[in-house]
Amino acid sequence: MGPFEMVVAIVLIVAIAGVMKARASSGPSQEAMEQVARLRARVDELNDRVKVLEKLATDPAKRLSDEIERLRG
Repeated sequence: MGPFEMVVAIVLIVAIAGVMKARASSGPSQEAMEQVARLRARVDELNDRVKVLEKLATDPAKRLSDEIERLRG
């Protein structure tokens, strides 16, 4: 391998490394962002369910019975 080929190889390696670095630092992909949004929605839904369960667990027995019947019906 002559000096010219070595220079070309070094330039290619540096260029490829630059592209890979730029791609890695460009932030999360669209797919990752969509998954985060889905997970946040699921967490919000579960938080709402926990609030209902906390309310049911802390209410007097009559209210608990009424709430269970309301949720069934």
